[in-house]
Amino acid sequence: MKLTFEVIGESQIEYCKDLCNELMSFQKSRAYITPNLFDNMNFETRMIPSVQNATHNYIVIVKDEDKPVAYVYSNISPKEVYSSPFATFFDLNSVEGTHVGCLSQFYIKEEYRNYGIGSKLFNMSMDWLKQYEEVEDYFIYVSNGNDAALNFYLSKGFTKSHDILDGFITVLRSKRL
Repeated sequence: MKLTFEVIGESQIEYCKDLCNELMSFQKSRAYITPNLFDNMNFETRMIPSVQNATHNYIVIVKDEDKPVAYVYSNISPKEVYSSPFATFFDLNSVEGTHVGCLSQFYIKEEYRNYGIGSKLFNMSMDWLKQYEEVEDYFIYVSNGNDAALNFYLSKGFTKSHDILDGFITVLRSKRL
């Protein structure tokens, strides 16, 4: 393995397209609560709108040689973005500021897991989020059935806040340290 970690700009998000679509398929394969909700989730319906609605975006892609094998997407967004016809992801009144930080998407191809890539991407994202001093609340949303991801984030200091959509998503939260 010859891994490189590259921060990319919004104009380069197409590099994440296949990985994002794999993430949606992976989440559907693990889901035991309404997996059909993933049927319309893909790069065009999830990542592109999220990037467009965010105030700041941070995208890191990991390549083995020239092959994309992992990515993380984090953002700073107005808290109102997380209240939509699909779901209200948290009680807006519980956030004092106007913006929240979110580790929004995180995917590593199966054959590249357990090599420390996840911890490195997580740390890079947290370091990026923490530079926005006005943001006090960080969120991560874990789909049902993805116990490995849930346990990973819990081990990194996030705590379970609540479930939404009848358990379809577990909301994890952390305050700025």
